[in-house]
Amino acid sequence: MDETYIRVKGEWRYLYRAVDKGGNTIDFLLRAHRDKVAAQRYFEKSIARNGVPETVTIDKSGANLAALEAINADRETPIKIRQSKYLNYLVERDHRAIKQRARPTSGFTNFRCARILLSGIERMHMIVKGQPVSSRHSVPQLPLFIADKRSPENLRTYRRQGCFLALRQQQAVQHFPLRRQ
Repeated sequence: MDETYIRVKGEWRYLYRAVDKGGNTIDFLLRAHRDKVAAQRYFEKSIARNGVPETVTIDKSGANLAALEAINADRETPIKIRQSKYLNYLVERDHRAIKQRARPTSGFTNFRCARILLSGIERMHMIVKGQPVSSRHSVPQLPLFIADKRSPENLRTYRRQGCFLALRQQQAVQHFPLRRQ
């Protein structure tokens, strides 16, 4: 588990990501702050969707350690914590693909659009890796009127805000699922 920096409205925001041993993306969450509360929210969300892990490898971030210790305080069988900057190489390497796609945007216009676009980028990256994309990796739902062809004014507004690409990616994933042969 690790976090990376994403620029939103000229300010740095934090994209929390987790990758398993095989390099598959487990979960991701965009947060405004990098602190114990944000890390704990990410861990609780990830555990609720994917189950309890036996071991979590984190870097030397004190916020991540404090969040995991707070979660372990409530559990009968604690989650084993490995804290090393060298063992976290898989997730650091996986950040490259996300940053590579997010860099040409030179920052996102607002937090909501950043969350939607990054969810689409994450899902597309999962498809490229050959990982099955399920509904648990959900893209936030956009209002239904965007997909309505009869409202071009609404469509123009969302294109300006940068949400149109995420809508297209979401529709492509939902209507044309990846089929393995």
